[in-house]
Amino acid sequence: MSTRAPRDASVHRRGGRGRRMGRRPSGSGDTRARILDAARQAFGEHGFDGATLRDVATRASVDPALIHHYFGSKQRLFVAAIELPVDFAVTVPALVGGPPDRLGERFVRFVLDLWGRPEVRPLVLGLLRSAATDPVARAMLRRLLEQGPLVALAGALDRPDAPLRASLAGSQLVGLMMARFVVGVEPLASVDRETVERAMGPTIQHYLTGDLD
Repeated sequence: MSTRAPRDASVHRRGGRGRRMGRRPSGSGDTRARILDAARQAFGEHGFDGATLRDVATRASVDPALIHHYFGSKQRLFVAAIELPVDFAVTVPALVGGPPDRLGERFVRFVLDLWGRPEVRPLVLGLLRSAATDPVARAMLRRLLEQGPLVALAGALDRPDAPLRASLAGSQLVGLMMARFVVGVEPLASVDRETVERAMGPTIQHYLTGDLD
């Protein structure tokens, strides 16, 4: 979508087109943040395929052209929106620092706590719902599992086959999130968190520290 710039002193003419130089929309930082918040909600509810830029624009109360202005495309908007606000450099030492035999349970608790944060849940939902159909989302989820906190955690434990251990544990946690939060499989979807932590913890513990043979 293109618009012709008005004729005024701030317009630089090139090749017959008008382009306003050196100016950004007023309140541009706030507008960009509103678009990102709206995108997280839309992707979280509908996945990459189901979410539309018009829906995002409506939620953010902006013209759809502004989304193209800031992000260029739906995929670039998705990549910008789905970014977990987690400092792994802080998270991993905190997880490793507790009793060694309760590490798996602590990690499950960390995942459930992360899911409970209102600014994070739409991100994870959007990633999970989009990974099956969109290659960009699939690559982002794969990178999270291959380079995220589980790999750093397995490496910090100084166990052999750290990447394999991380991917095994990650597969369990992705399955947990899909069944509990996306599909809503009962009674897993409504059982209390403490039960999930106690039940899943030993499995994650085995993958991270146990004998894989």
